[in-house]
Amino acid sequence: MRWFWIDRFIEFHSGKSAKAVKNVSLAEEHLHDHYPGFPVMPGSLMIEGMAQTGGILLGESHGFKHVVILAKVPKMIFHSWAQPGDQLIYSCELLDAREEGGTVSARATCGDRLVAEGEIMFAHVDKSQAGPAGANQKNFVFELGLLDVLQVGKAGDGT
Repeated sequence: MRWFWIDRFIEFHSGKSAKAVKNVSLAEEHLHDHYPGFPVMPGSLMIEGMAQTGGILLGESHGFKHVVILAKVPKMIFHSWAQPGDQLIYSCELLDAREEGGTVSARATCGDRLVAEGEIMFAHVDKSQAGPAGANQKNFVFELGLLDVLQVGKAGDGT
């Protein structure tokens, strides 16, 4: 099963940067056990949200012709936490995009509060190595509803 840890993109600059929103809700089951009496968004799921933001940014920069997988998190620092009712903003900047993969700098914030920051590295794998789940990344993005999170609002003047 695939899990989405972003709700939608609020900015998307092809090949450069992206910002996505994750609304933290007590309706999410993982928050009931992490931690009992003090629910916080697990750091691993925040990393996954930043990786989804950065992975889509990298994948789109290559026209979704590669299967993009999270390869390594060489650096991630957590400064704070996110609780139900918070709105996480994941900001990623594409640092490096090559045929074999890429790197993004990533930040998670709640308002003006920095929650986490670091780098995430991705690898491109051959579709035969990715198995059935990675058989067609473009179709996954476009046919399974993920494209809806790419919809960024436009102002009345079309900008």
